[in-house]
Amino acid sequence: MLPELAYLHEKPEPKGLLRVNQSDFKVFELLPFLPCGEGEHLFIHIRKTGANTVFVARELAKYFKVKEQLVSYAGLKDRFAVTEQWFGIHVPGKQVYDLTDLVIEGVEVLSYQRHNKKLRTGALSGNRFELILRDVTELKVLYERWQKIIDQGVPNYFGEQRFGIDGGNIEHALALFSGAKIKDKKKRGMYLSAARSYIFNDIVNQRIKDNTFSELQLGDVLMLAGTQSVFRPKEVDDVLKQRLIEKDVDITAAMWGSGDLMTTAAPGILEQEVADKHSEFSNGLPRFGLKQERRRIRLVIENADIELLVNENSLEETLPAVKISFSLAAGSYATTVLRELIDYKDCTQRVNTQAIGNIE
Repeated sequence: MLPELAYLHEKPEPKGLLRVNQSDFKVFELLPFLPCGEGEHLFIHIRKTGANTVFVARELAKYFKVKEQLVSYAGLKDRFAVTEQWFGIHVPGKQVYDLTDLVIEGVEVLSYQRHNKKLRTGALSGNRFELILRDVTELKVLYERWQKIIDQGVPNYFGEQRFGIDGGNIEHALALFSGAKIKDKKKRGMYLSAARSYIFNDIVNQRIKDNTFSELQLGDVLMLAGTQSVFRPKEVDDVLKQRLIEKDVDITAAMWGSGDLMTTAAPGILEQEVADKHSEFSNGLPRFGLKQERRRIRLVIENADIELLVNENSLEETLPAVKISFSLAAGSYATTVLRELIDYKDCTQRVNTQAIGNIE
């Protein structure tokens, strides 16, 4: 169900292994605020290892004896990893909690504090990643690609996680658009997001193939760095091109829904052609209330670092291990960075038996 997407920097030659161990993939959630110390919501900062976010939320609901919908989180985190994230539980009153008896397999409570607002989905500024790649080949080329990624970014594709195992969320979306009834709002939203992301990915894919990924065209819609504010320039001049190079603005692509496309001319024609190619999605999404939105097509990494690990155990003693770390804005995927850096094999199957709460 998932097509092969074009590479911005050509398919990488270096090879390596990802997630030989759970601790090789670490994610640190970055909130734009800290809990204030009072209010109806208890915020719990946890570290989870090999545990599913939904599973942890359900276990928290049991512990606090509340309905599952009263437990919230800013975003889903990788299951086969060590991740630090926040959960919010709606517990009105002024009860002071002692969570020393909170025991959930794979979970360590780091801190907890009351807050006056609900923790809502997407209420994070981004994520920090620390990844270890093992048995890396062509180390010099890997370093060169890493620098190119820092300088030029990568395609802001939605990662395979968005589409489910073997693209299963796409199949569910097709069933939904064909009349299937799905009562679970979270699952329905997940399937709609997968369909929308499928169109977006193909638009970005086509721009790379047409050599217009980094080419600012008349009719493009731009997004200001660090915001979701968009505008369509009346002309494309050298100043605007320089702002694109300096990452002050980004070219965007359509997140499909009802309403008119913001793009015009060649970019608008391309987006409409891609949407028409996936008409079952582009016709179905507006029926469920989704409206036209924009998403930047370039993913820029920040706080980037790379380190050759000495005396780190690998499966092949002669091949090195490398640690990379970087920060991404909310809604972006570390795997989209990795696919441009290295031809990696995800060893998730090696740790499957260690995963806790195998919930889809």
